[in-house]
Amino acid sequence: MNAIVNSDRFKTLARMGYAARGAVYLVIGGLAVLAAVGEGGETTDSKGAVVEIMRQPFGTFLLIVLVIGLLGFFIWRLVQGIKDTDGHGKSAKGIAVRSGLIASAISHGLLAAWTIKVLMGDEKRTQHGEQFLTTDLGQIVIGITGLAFVVAGLAHIYKGWAASFEKYMRIPHDKNIWARPVCRFGLISRGVVWCIVAWFFITAALSAKSGEVKGIIEALDLLRESPHGAWLFGIAAAGLFSFGIYSIIEAIYRHINIDVELSPDSATILKSNG
Repeated sequence: MNAIVNSDRFKTLARMGYAARGAVYLVIGGLAVLAAVGEGGETTDSKGAVVEIMRQPFGTFLLIVLVIGLLGFFIWRLVQGIKDTDGHGKSAKGIAVRSGLIASAISHGLLAAWTIKVLMGDEKRTQHGEQFLTTDLGQIVIGITGLAFVVAGLAHIYKGWAASFEKYMRIPHDKNIWARPVCRFGLISRGVVWCIVAWFFITAALSAKSGEVKGIIEALDLLRESPHGAWLFGIAAAGLFSFGIYSIIEAIYRHINIDVELSPDSATILKSNG
């Protein structure tokens, strides 16, 4: 008979994970907002945000906390996807959502690993990944990743437009007056940026032997260079900052369902560590 494990420490890790994601996007959005208003900011991505945090006072301590949070988010996302803690089910839509959660776990796990490299003073990128992306299999991976970004982007836009995130959070009414529009704006903005990133990936996949992969930085730069670019760039920058606030709100008010069924042996291990 499976045992039920309910760990307050696990809940804390999950909430730290949302907070860690929030911190990263607050830096990304904050720097972009400063650039939009001409105050010396710049466009950056998740790795750039980690480096920027490292430059701050007590940067090493902040990155250690960030790593703990990212690893907590990695574990929580895996549990969400595999154990279906939010009840998405086994329909096509449910499987797609759960697959997205697992993909999110992997991406945040990789970011945690890279952050550890920064802490160790070894954040240099190797060329092996770029060489792989120029192969036929690499082009397929780029294309599939692009399609995944499309799905994720559209899901964020829908989630923000329909405010469906509210069923997973219990925000006090006095705070929901401002939190609701901020969360919706943040989700929609991230969704739009993700769709632009998807276009970059799919375009790269269709370009023979192209190993160039673009991300958030290039998406923001594309908006800045487009007609009415100053306004579009500023709105996107504010939106990504708002997504950071949304993540912090999740860290505080989200329902963390961790009544996970485990085998007796696994339950014993967790209890002994807790």
